[in-house]
Amino acid sequence: MDQSCLIDIDVERRFGGLARLYGVAGAARIRTAHVVVVGLGGVGSWAAEALARSGVARLTLIDLDHISESNINRQVHALDTTFGQSKVQAMRERIAHINPICQVDCIEEFVDAENWPDIVCVDLQTDGSKTAFIDACDQVKAKTALAAWALKNQACLISVGAAGGKRLAHQVDIEDLSAVTHDPLLAQIRSRLRKDHKAARTGKMKVVCVFSREPITRPSVAGSVIDHSINSSENEGLSTALQAQSDGSLNCHGYGSTVSVTSTFGMCAAGWILNKIAG
Repeated sequence: MDQSCLIDIDVERRFGGLARLYGVAGAARIRTAHVVVVGLGGVGSWAAEALARSGVARLTLIDLDHISESNINRQVHALDTTFGQSKVQAMRERIAHINPICQVDCIEEFVDAENWPDIVCVDLQTDGSKTAFIDACDQVKAKTALAAWALKNQACLISVGAAGGKRLAHQVDIEDLSAVTHDPLLAQIRSRLRKDHKAARTGKMKVVCVFSREPITRPSVAGSVIDHSINSSENEGLSTALQAQSDGSLNCHGYGSTVSVTSTFGMCAAGWILNKIAG
Protein backbone atom coordinates (compact mmCIF):
# COMPACT_ATOMS: atom_id res chain seq x y z
CA MET A 1 0.00 0.00 0.00
CA ASP A 2 1.12 3.57 -0.70
CA GLN A 3 2.38 4.85 2.65
CA SER A 4 0.75 8.23 1.95
CA CYS A 5 -2.62 6.47 2.36
CA LEU A 6 -1.84 5.43 5.92
CA ILE A 7 -3.43 7.41 8.74
CA ASP A 8 -3.44 7.02 12.49
CA ILE A 9 -6.49 5.02 13.54
CA ASP A 10 -7.89 3.76 16.79
CA VAL A 11 -7.89 0.04 16.02
CA GLU A 12 -9.83 -0.91 19.14
CA ARG A 13 -12.52 1.67 18.48
CA ARG A 14 -12.77 0.75 14.80
CA PHE A 15 -12.77 -3.05 15.16
CA GLY A 16 -13.48 -3.62 18.85
CA GLY A 17 -16.92 -5.09 18.16
CA LEU A 18 -15.25 -8.23 16.84
CA ALA A 19 -13.72 -9.09 20.22
CA ARG A 20 -17.15 -8.84 21.83
CA LEU A 21 -18.48 -11.29 19.25
CA TYR A 22 -15.60 -13.72 18.59
CA GLY A 23 -13.76 -13.25 21.89
CA VAL A 24 -10.39 -11.59 22.36
CA ALA A 25 -8.41 -14.56 21.02
CA GLY A 26 -10.72 -15.00 18.02
CA ALA A 27 -10.55 -11.31 17.11
CA ALA A 28 -6.76 -11.44 17.42
CA ARG A 29 -6.64 -14.33 14.96
CA ILE A 30 -8.78 -12.34 12.50
CA ARG A 31 -6.40 -9.38 12.82
CA THR A 32 -3.47 -11.54 11.77
CA ALA A 33 -5.32 -13.39 9.00
CA HIS A 34 -4.63 -13.41 5.28
CA VAL A 35 -7.58 -13.99 2.96
CA VAL A 36 -7.29 -14.47 -0.80
CA VAL A 37 -10.36 -13.40 -2.78
CA VAL A 38 -10.53 -14.76 -6.32
CA GLY A 39 -12.94 -12.67 -8.39
CA LEU A 40 -13.91 -9.08 -7.52
CA GLY A 41 -17.37 -8.93 -9.08
CA GLY A 42 -20.84 -8.79 -7.57
CA VAL A 43 -19.91 -11.40 -4.94
CA GLY A 44 -16.18 -11.00 -4.37
CA SER A 45 -16.24 -7.23 -3.99
CA TRP A 46 -18.72 -7.50 -1.10
CA ALA A 47 -16.72 -10.30 0.51
CA ALA A 48 -13.57 -8.17 0.36
CA GLU A 49 -15.48 -5.23 1.83
CA ALA A 50 -16.72 -7.35 4.76
CA LEU A 51 -13.24 -8.70 5.46
CA ALA A 52 -11.71 -5.21 5.38
CA ARG A 53 -14.36 -3.95 7.80
CA SER A 54 -13.54 -6.87 10.11
CA GLY A 55 -9.91 -5.84 10.53
CA VAL A 56 -8.28 -8.62 8.50
CA ALA A 57 -4.52 -8.04 8.34
CA ARG A 58 -3.95 -8.91 4.69
CA LEU A 59 -6.06 -9.33 1.58
CA THR A 60 -4.94 -10.66 -1.78
CA LEU A 61 -7.36 -9.61 -4.52
CA ILE A 62 -7.28 -11.44 -7.85
CA ASP A 63 -9.14 -10.26 -10.97
CA LEU A 64 -8.17 -9.07 -14.46
CA ASP A 65 -11.40 -7.24 -15.22
CA HIS A 66 -12.10 -3.49 -15.21
CA ILE A 67 -15.12 -1.65 -13.86
CA SER A 68 -17.83 -0.73 -16.34
CA GLU A 69 -21.20 0.98 -16.08
CA SER A 70 -23.01 -2.38 -16.21
CA ASN A 71 -21.39 -3.29 -12.87
CA ILE A 72 -23.21 -0.51 -10.99
CA ASN A 73 -26.23 -2.66 -10.08
CA ARG A 74 -24.29 -5.18 -7.98
CA GLN A 75 -20.61 -4.37 -7.30
CA VAL A 76 -19.61 -2.31 -4.28
CA HIS A 77 -16.60 -0.63 -5.90
CA ALA A 78 -18.48 0.31 -9.09
CA LEU A 79 -19.07 4.08 -9.07
CA ASP A 80 -19.11 6.72 -11.78
CA THR A 81 -15.67 7.74 -10.49
CA THR A 82 -14.18 4.24 -10.96
CA PHE A 83 -15.29 3.42 -14.52
CA GLY A 84 -12.38 1.96 -16.48
CA GLN A 85 -10.33 1.29 -13.36
CA SER A 86 -9.12 -2.23 -12.63
CA LYS A 87 -11.38 -3.90 -10.11
CA VAL A 88 -8.53 -4.88 -7.79
CA GLN A 89 -7.11 -1.35 -7.72
CA ALA A 90 -10.52 0.22 -7.13
CA MET A 91 -11.09 -2.20 -4.25
CA ARG A 92 -7.66 -1.46 -2.77
CA GLU A 93 -8.35 2.27 -2.80
CA ARG A 94 -11.72 1.70 -1.14
CA ILE A 95 -10.17 -0.50 1.55
CA ALA A 96 -7.59 2.20 2.30
CA HIS A 97 -10.48 4.34 3.62
CA ILE A 98 -11.91 1.47 5.67
CA ASN A 99 -8.87 -0.29 7.10
CA PRO A 100 -5.69 1.61 6.16
CA ILE A 101 -3.44 -0.80 8.05
CA CYS A 102 -4.62 -3.75 5.95
CA GLN A 103 -2.00 -4.98 3.49
CA VAL A 104 -3.73 -5.31 0.12
CA ASP A 105 -1.96 -7.21 -2.66
CA CYS A 106 -3.46 -6.86 -6.13
CA ILE A 107 -3.02 -9.51 -8.81
CA GLU A 108 -4.41 -8.54 -12.22
CA GLU A 109 -4.92 -12.02 -13.62
CA PHE A 110 -7.71 -14.48 -14.24
CA VAL A 111 -7.18 -17.73 -12.33
CA ASP A 112 -7.03 -20.89 -14.41
CA ALA A 113 -5.91 -24.50 -14.01
CA GLU A 114 -2.44 -23.67 -15.32
CA ASN A 115 -1.53 -20.66 -13.17
CA TRP A 116 -3.01 -21.67 -9.80
CA PRO A 117 -1.52 -21.52 -7.19
CA ASP A 118 1.67 -20.03 -8.64
CA ILE A 119 0.15 -16.57 -9.09
CA VAL A 120 -0.42 -16.11 -5.36
CA CYS A 121 2.30 -16.06 -2.72
CA VAL A 122 1.06 -18.33 0.07
CA ASP A 123 3.00 -20.78 2.21
CA LEU A 124 0.45 -23.18 3.68
CA GLN A 125 3.20 -25.00 5.57
CA THR A 126 3.83 -22.00 7.82
CA ASP A 127 0.73 -19.82 7.39
CA GLY A 128 -2.01 -22.36 6.74
CA SER A 129 -3.83 -21.75 10.01
CA LYS A 130 -4.29 -18.04 9.30
CA THR A 131 -4.79 -18.17 5.53
CA ALA A 132 -8.13 -18.68 3.80
CA PHE A 133 -9.54 -18.50 0.28
CA ILE A 134 -12.80 -17.30 -1.23
CA ASP A 135 -13.53 -18.53 -4.74
CA ALA A 136 -15.88 -15.91 -6.18
CA CYS A 137 -15.06 -16.46 -9.84
CA ASP A 138 -17.56 -17.88 -12.34
CA GLN A 139 -15.42 -20.05 -14.61
CA VAL A 140 -15.89 -23.82 -14.32
CA LYS A 141 -12.26 -24.79 -14.99
CA ALA A 142 -10.91 -22.22 -12.54
CA LYS A 143 -13.36 -23.20 -9.80
CA THR A 144 -12.55 -26.87 -10.29
CA ALA A 145 -8.81 -26.17 -10.07
CA LEU A 146 -9.25 -24.15 -6.87
CA ALA A 147 -11.44 -26.79 -5.20
CA ALA A 148 -9.16 -29.67 -6.22
CA TRP A 149 -6.10 -27.81 -4.92
CA ALA A 150 -7.83 -26.98 -1.62
CA LEU A 151 -8.83 -30.61 -1.13
CA LYS A 152 -5.32 -31.86 -1.85
CA ASN A 153 -3.66 -29.30 0.43
CA GLN A 154 -6.38 -29.15 3.11
CA ALA A 155 -6.66 -25.39 2.55
CA CYS A 156 -9.51 -23.38 4.05
CA LEU A 157 -11.62 -22.48 1.02
CA ILE A 158 -15.24 -21.62 0.36
CA SER A 159 -16.56 -21.79 -3.20
CA VAL A 160 -19.39 -19.49 -4.26
CA GLY A 161 -22.04 -20.64 -6.68
CA ALA A 162 -24.00 -18.73 -9.31
CA ALA A 163 -25.85 -15.64 -8.06
CA GLY A 164 -27.25 -14.79 -11.48
CA GLY A 165 -30.93 -15.46 -12.02
CA LYS A 166 -31.71 -15.35 -8.29
CA ARG A 167 -34.05 -12.82 -6.63
CA LEU A 168 -34.53 -14.02 -3.05
CA ALA A 169 -31.65 -13.27 -0.69
CA HIS A 170 -33.25 -15.27 2.13
CA GLN A 171 -32.85 -18.48 0.08
CA VAL A 172 -29.04 -18.30 0.21
CA ASP A 173 -27.37 -21.06 2.23
CA ILE A 174 -24.02 -22.73 2.94
CA GLU A 175 -23.55 -26.47 2.53
CA ASP A 176 -21.04 -29.11 1.54
CA LEU A 177 -20.84 -29.42 -2.25
CA SER A 178 -22.46 -32.86 -2.04
CA ALA A 179 -25.68 -31.26 -0.72
CA VAL A 180 -25.88 -28.24 -3.05
CA THR A 181 -29.05 -27.90 -5.14
CA HIS A 182 -30.42 -25.45 -7.74
CA ASP A 183 -26.97 -24.44 -8.94
CA PRO A 184 -25.80 -25.69 -12.36
CA LEU A 185 -22.37 -24.08 -11.93
CA LEU A 186 -21.59 -25.95 -8.70
CA ALA A 187 -23.15 -29.10 -10.16
CA GLN A 188 -20.49 -29.01 -12.88
CA ILE A 189 -17.76 -28.56 -10.27
CA ARG A 190 -19.11 -31.55 -8.32
CA SER A 191 -19.14 -33.71 -11.42
CA ARG A 192 -15.61 -32.74 -12.48
CA LEU A 193 -14.15 -33.24 -9.02
CA ARG A 194 -15.59 -36.74 -8.85
CA LYS A 195 -14.60 -37.64 -12.38
CA ASP A 196 -11.13 -36.09 -12.62
CA HIS A 197 -9.92 -35.57 -9.04
CA LYS A 198 -11.16 -38.64 -7.15
CA ALA A 199 -13.48 -36.65 -4.90
CA ALA A 200 -15.87 -38.60 -2.69
CA ARG A 201 -18.91 -39.98 -4.53
CA THR A 202 -20.85 -40.61 -1.32
CA GLY A 203 -20.99 -38.55 1.84
CA LYS A 204 -19.40 -35.14 2.23
CA MET A 205 -16.93 -33.92 -0.39
CA LYS A 206 -15.29 -31.43 2.03
CA VAL A 207 -15.81 -28.49 -0.31
CA VAL A 208 -17.93 -25.81 1.38
CA CYS A 209 -20.16 -23.75 -0.92
CA VAL A 210 -22.44 -20.72 -0.89
CA PHE A 211 -25.51 -21.26 -3.05
CA SER A 212 -29.20 -20.43 -3.34
CA ARG A 213 -32.05 -22.92 -3.08
CA GLU A 214 -34.16 -20.66 -5.30
CA PRO A 215 -34.89 -21.92 -8.84
CA ILE A 216 -33.18 -19.84 -11.52
CA THR A 217 -35.18 -17.04 -13.15
CA ARG A 218 -34.48 -17.14 -16.86
CA PRO A 219 -33.52 -13.86 -18.59
CA SER A 220 -36.27 -11.62 -19.91
CA VAL A 221 -35.58 -11.13 -23.62
CA ALA A 222 -37.17 -9.54 -26.65
CA GLY A 223 -40.97 -9.33 -26.47
CA SER A 224 -41.25 -9.95 -22.72
CA VAL A 225 -40.31 -6.50 -21.48
CA ILE A 226 -42.24 -3.79 -23.30
CA ASP A 227 -42.96 -0.29 -22.01
CA HIS A 228 -45.90 1.14 -23.97
CA SER A 229 -45.20 4.61 -22.62
CA ILE A 230 -42.16 4.91 -24.89
CA ASN A 231 -41.99 4.81 -28.67
CA SER A 232 -41.33 1.71 -30.76
CA SER A 233 -37.73 2.62 -31.60
CA GLU A 234 -36.87 2.86 -27.90
CA ASN A 235 -38.60 -0.48 -27.24
CA GLU A 236 -36.58 -2.01 -30.06
CA GLY A 237 -33.41 -0.68 -28.44
CA LEU A 238 -34.43 -2.17 -25.10
CA SER A 239 -35.04 -5.57 -26.69
CA THR A 240 -31.65 -5.47 -28.42
CA ALA A 241 -29.95 -4.60 -25.13
CA LEU A 242 -31.69 -7.43 -23.31
CA GLN A 243 -30.70 -9.93 -25.99
CA ALA A 244 -27.09 -8.76 -25.77
CA GLN A 245 -27.08 -9.26 -22.01
CA SER A 246 -28.72 -12.70 -22.16
CA ASP A 247 -25.72 -14.71 -23.28
CA GLY A 248 -26.90 -17.98 -21.71
CA SER A 249 -23.88 -18.29 -19.45
CA LEU A 250 -23.97 -19.12 -15.75
CA ASN A 251 -22.75 -15.73 -14.53
CA CYS A 252 -24.65 -12.60 -13.55
CA HIS A 253 -24.15 -11.02 -16.96
CA GLY A 254 -26.04 -13.83 -18.65
CA TYR A 255 -28.89 -14.30 -16.19
CA GLY A 256 -29.42 -10.87 -14.72
CA SER A 257 -28.79 -10.08 -11.08
CA THR A 258 -29.70 -8.02 -8.05
CA VAL A 259 -27.34 -6.65 -5.44
CA SER A 260 -29.46 -7.98 -2.59
CA VAL A 261 -28.52 -11.51 -3.69
CA THR A 262 -24.93 -11.02 -4.91
CA SER A 263 -23.99 -9.14 -1.75
CA THR A 264 -25.59 -11.85 0.39
CA PHE A 265 -23.48 -14.47 -1.36
CA GLY A 266 -20.36 -12.41 -0.63
CA MET A 267 -21.30 -11.71 2.97
CA CYS A 268 -22.06 -15.38 3.62
CA ALA A 269 -18.65 -16.37 2.23
CA ALA A 270 -16.85 -13.73 4.31
CA GLY A 271 -18.82 -14.63 7.44
CA TRP A 272 -17.98 -18.31 7.12
CA ILE A 273 -14.28 -17.48 6.65
CA LEU A 274 -14.22 -15.15 9.67
CA ASN A 275 -15.87 -17.79 11.83
CA LYS A 276 -13.34 -20.44 10.72
CA ILE A 277 -10.39 -18.14 11.38
CA ALA A 278 -11.68 -17.06 14.78
CA GLY A 279 -12.11 -20.68 15.82
